[in-house]
Formats: sequence, C-alpha cells, structure tokens
Amino acid sequence: MLGYKVPFVNPSKHYELLKEEILNSIDDVLSRGDLVLRRDVEEFERNIASFVGTKYAIGLNSGTDALFFALEAAGIRQNDEVITVAHTFVASVSAIVHCGAKPILIDVGEDFTIDANKIEEKISSKTKAIIPVHLNGRCCDMEKLMTIAKKHNLIVIEDAAQALGAKFKTKEGKWKIAGSFGLAGAFSFYPFKVLGAFGDGGIMATSDENIAEKVRLLRDHGQKTKTELACYGWNSRLDNLQAAILNVKFKHLSEWIKRRREIAGIYNKGLSGISGIELPPSPDSDLRRFDVYQNYVLRVLKRDELAMYLKERGVETLIKDPIALHHHPALGLSNFRLPYTEQLAEEVISLPIYPELTKGEIKYVIDCIRKFYV
Repeated sequence: MLGYKVPFVNPSKHYELLKEEILNSIDDVLSRGDLVLRRDVEEFERNIASFVGTKYAIGLNSGTDALFFALEAAGIRQNDEVITVAHTFVASVSAIVHCGAKPILIDVGEDFTIDANKIEEKISSKTKAIIPVHLNGRCCDMEKLMTIAKKHNLIVIEDAAQALGAKFKTKEGKWKIAGSFGLAGAFSFYPFKVLGAFGDGGIMATSDENIAEKVRLLRDHGQKTKTELACYGWNSRLDNLQAAILNVKFKHLSEWIKRRREIAGIYNKGLSGISGIELPPSPDSDLRRFDVYQNYVLRVLKRDELAMYLKERGVETLIKDPIALHHHPALGLSNFRLPYTEQLAEEVISLPIYPELTKGEIKYVIDCIRKFYV
C-alpha cells in the first residue's frame, strides 16, 4: 500500500471508519475474559447460518479448514476422486489432497467458474464429490451442477471463500445464496474478503446435523466434552476475539456488497468500448446471478505491460496466478490439459475494489487504463 495513489486494498482506512465500534467490541471481550469458543463465536455462527440460509455454521480458523473438514466429515478418503477446477487458490485442491483423495481438474467457463458441461466426462467409479468454486464473488451454475451431482450420487462441497452473499436464482425463481446448495459450504474471513477478520478465520455452513456435529468435533481435538474424546481432531477454532470483530463488521455487510456492486458498475461503464479488454459481467446483467464482486477481474491484452504502467502511475493491481495451478511442478498436476485456464493465467488482472474507494480514485484508475489502450 505504501506509496500508491490507489492501493489495491486499504486496511488502515477501513479500520479508521469502524475504529470505535471495533475497539469497544475488543474491550468487551477482554473484560469478560471470553477467549475460546464463547458467546461471540456462537453469535457469529448464528449470523452466518441465518444469512446463508443453512441450519448450522461452525466457526473455524480458516476457509481452508472449512473445506478440509467438510470433506473429512463427508467421508472422503484415500483413492476417492473429487472434481474441481485449477483456476482457483491452491486451498481448493490441497483440501482434497490432505484427505488422501485425488483431485480431478476440469476447465472453467467464460465467467471463470466451473464449466458444468465438462463435469460428466470426468466422472468415474471413484468419483465421490464435486467442489465448485464460486470465484470473484460469482456463483457457479449450481442448478446444472446439482442436477449432475444428484444423477451420479455425488457429494457437493461448495468453495464459497470468495462469495459470501453471492446468489443464484433457480428455475423456480428462488434466490439461493452460495454455500447453501450442497452438503456444505466453506467461507473465508481472510482480512481482504468482503467480510474480513483482522487475521485468519473461516466457517463451514451446512443443514446436515451429522456433518455439523462431526466438524465441531474435528475443530476441537475431537472433544465431545472436556472429559470425553469422540475421535482424533485438530485445533481449528475460530478465535473468539475475531468473532466479536466479525459480528461488528457483519452489521455492515449488506452496505459493503451494495458499494462493491456500485464500483463494479462504474468500472464497467468507464472501461467499456476499449479494444483489448474483456470486462466482467455488469451488476444485474445476468438475471439469474447476484454478484458481490469480491474481486474485479479483467481479461486484457498486454497484461504485464498494463500492470507495470499502472504501477508507475500509483495504481496497485494484483496478478494472482501468473502460473496456472496445475503447472506448478511440486503439485504433481501436470497431467491435466486445461487450455482456457492456461490462457487466463496470461491475461487476468485485478483492479482495486473495496467500499472505501472514492469516486476520484475510481476515475483515476479508469483514466490510466484508457490512456494505456486508447
């Protein structure tokens, strides 16, 4: 952030706007001495379950553990196969590997989410689950995906780390929120997410009582009570202090999503008509999706040159995956051929998008990009 006219994220400005509320919540927790799995965690779990539309939510230390524990609780084991994508953060795949299962990677579609039309050709007798990744704040085509999963009796665990609040409308006209379609949904509260903690945090949402109970055990060393162990587990409890902070921030979530959608609309209008740029869908352009714009991602020509040009003018951008995930030799995934994913690795760039961005900052980013291409 230091030295940028328009930083990619601005955590200090974000904090200043909420400082009094946050400090009051921290003081309250510390004054009560409530540090581990106390009422603030329980309140946050209720908030998220209600918001997502599931019966349960279990606070964990990361979105990665939310994925891993969901797979563990669902019974994914050695030699099982789990279908997912490579155009995602490595955690989506590592959760599968840590269960002893084999990731089966397929390509994404034009909206960067899993291409449901490619799923069935990868299903084998060993396939047990699908992990759709709701990327950049957009839902996958969950209606088509759930139809396939039901047909082949497959478990669906949603990676909704970047999609808290994103929605998909079913053919019956009902909106459903990302993370509520499958057996479980995994969310991340990494500091720069739509709803972010001041450290790591995550949650698993589900309406299945057995899955919820298993994950509660897994997050706390398998302790059913302080004197009874039900299984081996891990230490993956959502910190009570972080939960208190997240409860403060949760009250602002809807307004932050609204602002992100406003910014995306301004970007789309300001950057339209430029040769060499492909924009993400505008808010409300797809009547079956409600995007929350966790990230605002462009496909561009001369990507690396654009990034340097913007950096020189004080605009911080992000090129998250210049090497496609399956092309990292250490991961052992080089047998997969995913041409669209590989193309995206060479073309995508993320622009600053967060509620505290000013009109002047947004205009400056747009003007810089236009000058580069026009």
